[in-house]
Amino acid sequence: TCFLEISSWSCSPETRLPSSHPLVEAESVQVLLVMDESKDVPKDFIKLKSEKLSVDEVSELVISPCCGAVSLFIGTTRNNFEGKKVVHLEYEAYTSMAETEIKKICRDVRQKWPSVEHIAVHHRLGVVPITEASVIIAVSSPHRAESLEAVTYCINTLKASVPIWKKEIYEDEYSWKENKECFWVNSEK
Repeated sequence: TCFLEISSWSCSPETRLPSSHPLVEAESVQVLLVMDESKDVPKDFIKLKSEKLSVDEVSELVISPCCGAVSLFIGTTRNNFEGKKVVHLEYEAYTSMAETEIKKICRDVRQKWPSVEHIAVHHRLGVVPITEASVIIAVSSPHRAESLEAVTYCINTLKASVPIWKKEIYEDEYSWKENKECFWVNSEK
């Protein structure tokens, strides 16, 4: 933290206040500036969108001068599943509930890893072609251990609790996929 106290200042005649101004009439003017660049206000950036996701955009959201680590998870569409050729994926979501659940994940992360600074969770909806990102999660923290653990927690919890559904489109057929981590799937079996 940097404290700067200014007890007087000088300025050109063009920028001086009129002599009748209350600040000028005071015997001495003191200004206290508080500058603390070592700490940002922690932020969560949550976005569900149908447009292509940008790794650069998501990682830039979480960069902070007080953090030495930014950890990323990028989930991409692969071209195969259990011997079948995947053409693309399609995602649907209950958007308002999904955003609420992601906010809960961010709160949980901050409780488990208090040093985490910023969290970004962007998930694509609609058609996601092969090699493109379905989800990008970025977490910044002063040190790598916290951000790596937090980003792992985020993706695992997202897959287990957020109402986003994936449809795999194959050459001749399609299949709705459930995440094995999903709590409501496991509780019914």
